[in-house]
Amino acid sequence: MPGAGGMGGLLGGANVGAEARELLETDAGDCTRAAATVGAQDAVSYQLATSAPVMAIGGFDGNALFPTAAQFKEYVADGRIHYFVAGGAMGGGRDAGTSAQITSWVEENFEGVTAGTATFHDLTRKRTGS
Repeated sequence: MPGAGGMGGLLGGANVGAEARELLETDAGDCTRAAATVGAQDAVSYQLATSAPVMAIGGFDGNALFPTAAQFKEYVADGRIHYFVAGGAMGGGRDAGTSAQITSWVEENFEGVTAGTATFHDLTRKRTGS
């Protein structure tokens, strides 16, 4: 199953290439979490590749209600999460309520940069005009 970083990493999670690792490791200590992504499979792949904490939006498959969209926005405002990695190993999470709300909000408000086949949104830098 494709993950945010390509085909089949750990249990269908992301394959984390050097470019993605470098992004996540740069200034990783400045935030509580190096990144957040929908679903635990990709989150664990990024965390294992970098040894930096990564938040799983929506739990295992992206469908759990944690964090809420309001909580996530608060974490971002507080500078707790550096990157949001768009996509997810479990496709259902992308279309499920809270995860979809968070993903849409991030994509509307933060520029994305491609590293490998994943898009990383720097949550410390809002789009101009947002």
